[in-house]
Amino acid sequence: MSASQSTPSLRWEVPPARRAVLKGAAAIVGAAAGGVALTACSTGTGSGAGSPAVPTEPVELGAASEVPVGGAKLFREKKVVVSCAEAGQYKAFSAQCTHAGCVLDKIVEGEGNCPCHGSRFDVTTGKVLRGPASDPLPEVPVRAEGGKLIAG
Repeated sequence: MSASQSTPSLRWEVPPARRAVLKGAAAIVGAAAGGVALTACSTGTGSGAGSPAVPTEPVELGAASEVPVGGAKLFREKKVVVSCAEAGQYKAFSAQCTHAGCVLDKIVEGEGNCPCHGSRFDVTTGKVLRGPASDPLPEVPVRAEGGKLIAG
């Protein structure tokens, strides 16, 4: 080959029909990934999804002595947080975050923590201390009966 001759270039052309199939597949994969992300966003692990935020019938939480005077206890499996301002004076709230339905995972210095997006709630009032949640935790009736706490 002389210098004036060029080497034929190799180009791969993707036929238009195949290109459309590939774009469609990419869109489906993207939508599926987005759906998974939204699912994770809306409920998270240990979520309360599919069940009411407050007990619909009375439920036994545990011994009243488990809630310290001047403190609070999270009954995560029952989705209830109970505080005790004075001996025998209990107040309870749903432990399901009002933002996306995740169940609070811990109490630190009087604040209930939502593990999904970081919302924080005052466990003695249910008030939102930090968003993204904007609504307070719903109050749950609670009473001590025979040394046990009954919510709902």
